Amino acid sequence: MKKFALLFSALLTATSYFAQDEHALDVKTVPSVQLKDLNGKVYNTAELSFEGPVVISFWATWCAPCKKELNTIHDLYTDWQEETGVNLVAVSIDDEKTKNSVPVYVNGRGWEYLVLLDPNGDFKRAMGVNNVPHTFLIDKDGNIVYTHNNYAPGDEDKLYKEILQLTGKE
Repeated sequence: MKKFALLFSALLTATSYFAQDEHALDVKTVPSVQLKDLNGKVYNTAELSFEGPVVISFWATWCAPCKKELNTIHDLYTDWQEETGVNLVAVSIDDEKTKNSVPVYVNGRGWEYLVLLDPNGDFKRAMGVNNVPHTFLIDKDGNIVYTHNNYAPGDEDKLYKEILQLTGKE
């Protein structure tokens, strides 16, 4: 019986892990959470009013894959914006202890993204983010149309293809 319970537990864990498919989402639209940018301006996450699609990328200064992903996208971002009108919002989940290093890192890298701070993890929880990096693609109506967790080189190409498909430029 113990073996069955262990097997069942392992199966449930594996199922929940693989259920985080890039297109299978628990959250369908962006929830409303108040976050501040690096200058203290407050944004309602449900009302990120951009003309085109929005990429929301959850990251942290202590997360090497997060920084790799956002730095790689930074190198491509101007071209992406010109071609598709996409905007990127980088949401830092750094807590009270590490959030002061966010502006230092962002300014040092010259990111042109909107950077929002989520030190209490309210938006992270509302979006169902368990670990970073976690990236979402949002259409112009606020619907989540794509999500990806973790980062490996080449993932930015997959994201760009999704952006092109969403904007009809594929």
